[in-house]
Amino acid sequence: MMPRIKFALAVAALALSGHAAVAQSEKSGVEKLYVLNCGEGTAGDISRWTPGLNEGKSMDFVDSCYLIKHSSKGCFLWDTGIADAVAAMPNGLVPADPKAVTWRRPKTLAAQLEQLGLKPDDVKAMAVSHTHPDHTGNVELFPEAMLYVQKAEYDWPGANNEPRFKPSHPVELLAGDKDVFGDGSVTILSTPGHTPGHQSLLVKLPKTGAVVLSGDAVHFKDNWDNRRVPSMNANKDQSAASMQKIADTLTKDKAQLWINHDKAQRDSQKMAPEFYD
Repeated sequence: MMPRIKFALAVAALALSGHAAVAQSEKSGVEKLYVLNCGEGTAGDISRWTPGLNEGKSMDFVDSCYLIKHSSKGCFLWDTGIADAVAAMPNGLVPADPKAVTWRRPKTLAAQLEQLGLKPDDVKAMAVSHTHPDHTGNVELFPEAMLYVQKAEYDWPGANNEPRFKPSHPVELLAGDKDVFGDGSVTILSTPGHTPGHQSLLVKLPKTGAVVLSGDAVHFKDNWDNRRVPSMNANKDQSAASMQKIADTLTKDKAQLWINHDKAQRDSQKMAPEFYD
């Protein structure tokens, strides 16, 4: 009888350890996702985003950043929005081209982090969807944070062949997708087309489920529904392929698509200090 009792006890112990491992795995990963207001603006003429349509029609845009709190790896920031300095401009940041977006900054990124009890130094890692100024405006608020960016984007010459980031900023150059924390909870998706090294982000939340943060792979829902490629995109074929990759990811991971600049969608979302978990 004794060997049987020992065997039963061993099986019970194994089962308990298995339950503990499952419980532990459920606790690991992303804990919270905050949606931050990183700009509000008005486009003078949205036909550049919808070729052949909407000539002369204006449209309100928003600009979001996302702060992700991981259970063991700390804070990760996705996109940094319009520069905080724009908050002090009474008329906003007025573009040279009246058809483009006039951006305003109702709240600074720094103030929103402070509201969450955080300092810029608390952000240990970050990524930007791409290097347009409405996404990189505050990168240097986090000079020590590891920056994940596609090599194709990093090497893409800026105005007057200037580099797109300060050479002193710590960076990990990517050539495709990246599992940021190694546990599948946050995955950078290579989605080129809007720019040469554009990327999107898949985040898996314990209660909300999976969400894909679009970056500018798509600008608003109507463009997504109709798979429209803006005229200013760097590569039309890559843009279409990236939208398909996102669609496949949404299906595979039963994910929601959160479109960065879509005002109607953001108006329906919980904004920081509220959060998604």
